[in-house]
Formats: sequence, C-alpha cells, structure tokens
Amino acid sequence: MLDFEILSVGQLACNCIILWNSESKKGVVVDPGDEAERISGQVTNREIDIQAILLTHAHFDHLGAATSLQTQWKCPVFLHPEDTPMLESLDYQTTKFRMPSIIKPTITTLHDELPLGITCIHTPGHSPGSSTFLTESPKGKVALTGDTIFAKGVGRTDLLGGSWDLLEKSIRTKLYALDPNTLIIPGHGPNSTIASERNGNPYVKG
Repeated sequence: MLDFEILSVGQLACNCIILWNSESKKGVVVDPGDEAERISGQVTNREIDIQAILLTHAHFDHLGAATSLQTQWKCPVFLHPEDTPMLESLDYQTTKFRMPSIIKPTITTLHDELPLGITCIHTPGHSPGSSTFLTESPKGKVALTGDTIFAKGVGRTDLLGGSWDLLEKSIRTKLYALDPNTLIIPGHGPNSTIASERNGNPYVKG
C-alpha cells in the first residue's frame, strides 16, 4: 500500500501527487507540473527516496517541473510513447497559454509495471498517450486519471492530439470497469470515485 499527498501546483492548479511506501520510504511523483522547490521540499520533509517521475500525459501543465526534479533526483521520467512526440510542441503549448518555456525531460518509455507495484492503463482521448496509474492506499484502490476524467467532468479534446471518441471509449470501457469504490485523483480539482462518476458524470454516462 502507498500513502499519498496531493499538491495543487502552478497557475493551472495541476494536481501533483506524491506516492510512497511508509516502510521503505521509496516513492514516486506523478505530474510535477510546476513549483519544483515546493515539491522537492515536501519529498525531503517526508524523507522519501524518489524512484521515478510518472507523467499521465505530455501537456505542459503536468510536466513543467519534471526536468528540474529529474536532475535533482537522477531518476527516470516515464511517459507513454504515443505522447512522446508532443514534447516537441512544448513551446507551442506554453505560448498558446502565455506561459514560460519548458525544458523537456529525458523520457523513459512507460511500462505496464512501474515502481512500487503501480500499474498503468492506456486511456487515450485527452491526448494520444494519456495514461491512468493504479495503486492501493490505506484508503483503498486509487486511480490517478490525469485529465481523462474529473469530478463531474472530462478532459478537453480540442487540444493537440485530443479525440472525443477515444476519450469516451477510455472512460466507458476502462475507467468505469474499475472497482466502483476506487478513489479518483484527477489532474485538476477535487477527488471523486468511479461509482460517483459512473452514476452522475454529465458528459459520459455509465
């Protein structure tokens, strides 16, 4: 089981999640979108040995601090291969939102099996390589869904690489198939559960 802490970072309030094993103190960071010093400070305070950085997708607001933290922790940054080409568009992305440029991290291809027993499912739609990370915590099963689904919302599909058809399919066939009690930690905003979204998400009905 992994403990977790959620930090809302950057001007777009991305949910950066720190996950760690309380016994071994080994951990990972998911979607470090900004505020590298703040994220690093929380990791240091908890005395966590970071094994990897995991990216749910390659939009700038989810990886803005990845390069700085990768340099500090000397760890791999995992990303689904279908999103790797989007790293070449980071300047386009940040310019569109009037944000500072981002230096892209060195990427390791995302695998189904990740550090600390975390698993991955491919949930394209918001972007071609959008991924959901699954684990268990003292609070039960957890799904880190990035921008695929939110509490009573879904990710945009009008951005680079987006597809409504793929997004809807990912939610219906992959996310809604998870244990209904699974806690959803989305890329932005409050947490939810699979049951709550399956029963009441206004965009994709269960």
